[in-house]
Amino acid sequence: MSSTSSAKRAVCHIVAMPYPGRGHINPLMNLCNELASKSDNILITFVVTEEWLSFIGSERKAGKIRFRCIPNVVPSELVRASDMIGFLEAVWTKMEAPFEQLLVELELPPTLIIADTHLFWAVSVGNRRNIPVASFWPMSTTMFSVFHHFHLFQEKGHFPVDLLDNENELVDYIPGVSSTRLLDLPGFNGGIYPLILKQILGCVSWAGKANYLLLPSIYALESQTIDALKAELSLSIYTVGPSIPYLDLSHGDKDDCLQWLDRQPSNSVLYVSMGSFLSVSNVQTEEITAGLQDSGVRFLLVAREGSWKLKHGCGGEGLVVPWCDQLRVLCHPSIGGFWSHCGWNSVKEGIFAGTPFLTFPLFADQNLNSKLIVEDWKIGWRIKKHQFTTRGEISSLVKKLMDLESDDEVKQMRGRAKKLQKECLQAIERHGSSESNINSFIHSILQFNDH
Repeated sequence: MSSTSSAKRAVCHIVAMPYPGRGHINPLMNLCNELASKSDNILITFVVTEEWLSFIGSERKAGKIRFRCIPNVVPSELVRASDMIGFLEAVWTKMEAPFEQLLVELELPPTLIIADTHLFWAVSVGNRRNIPVASFWPMSTTMFSVFHHFHLFQEKGHFPVDLLDNENELVDYIPGVSSTRLLDLPGFNGGIYPLILKQILGCVSWAGKANYLLLPSIYALESQTIDALKAELSLSIYTVGPSIPYLDLSHGDKDDCLQWLDRQPSNSVLYVSMGSFLSVSNVQTEEITAGLQDSGVRFLLVAREGSWKLKHGCGGEGLVVPWCDQLRVLCHPSIGGFWSHCGWNSVKEGIFAGTPFLTFPLFADQNLNSKLIVEDWKIGWRIKKHQFTTRGEISSLVKKLMDLESDDEVKQMRGRAKKLQKECLQAIERHGSSESNINSFIHSILQFNDH
């Protein structure tokens, strides 16, 4: 073997392909940063659409992570919410060919593909080209297990079902998953169209044909669910979470938002974020604003649309911003609570920061994540209990959560949040569960690379 080909082979070249959405790109990028930091023999090519490359161009990494793009074969991020079925059909039918073409054109042959589980075709590409594939599931392990065992709902007569009469009926037969209301399960609460549900179930099935399954969770958070999956599936499963940008916490200047937090008392500010994709109705937004204002509690509200209109309605206790560095904000000592839509990335960041939650789920996996927070981990309350939440309900719960002299229930909840934070930090320390899993995964792919 020539010295050139030997040098090429010595490098483990990972090609990472995320689903084109912020909530999917971020955790895979965070995992890639960790992988690149662990070994000098790893080079990562991170593949996104041309549009997404323009969005994250300022975040481009130097050194061992490089960006490559495929053409904009899916509808723009700016309009995808208006036609989710059309967007998903493009993701599932239009991205495979340009991705495979990019693999052909890479100077250094790929050793491994890491692809979002929703990009089921990546497993086919890997099989055709004899490249091992790691399927990266960007949501909770509980969510994966529910989809993996979806056939059980049909066997038990729970799917399809009329939720009007059965929404509070409990499901207790998903291995490793605690008893859950039908209303909190994906596919039952109206958040997923039947066509999309069928395709996602197919994606989860394809994940079982990959070489590895990567879960951006912490073992301590979902241990029974993870153990049950490992007992059922034959592929190698690694919990590699939290897959949040904690490596970047010490970098960056303080923006106006962080400087404002510096001036607030400890644990006095409620951080309110509804996520980066779907939003609530204008009427509900007005009710949330009024409820926050009526509570008299200090709050930091991220409002991507209509921020100026909101500013006039928020009074002196609130700061409204169009964007913030969420993890840095949550880890700030003045933050005492987190009003969250319960996207999985936000859930993990809240746990990392040791913050109790007020949950306001909107879509997809968010109801199930809210259930984990409220019922399993007992580190929050559900603020959205029905279709419309009034200013009175909001004001009352916000005041109760943020009253540091409040009853034992709140103090115990804060204590549990701090305990989970400690378990999360232990997982990423040397010999911690996630640290060990990442190192084992790297050892496995480097061994394959040597053969």
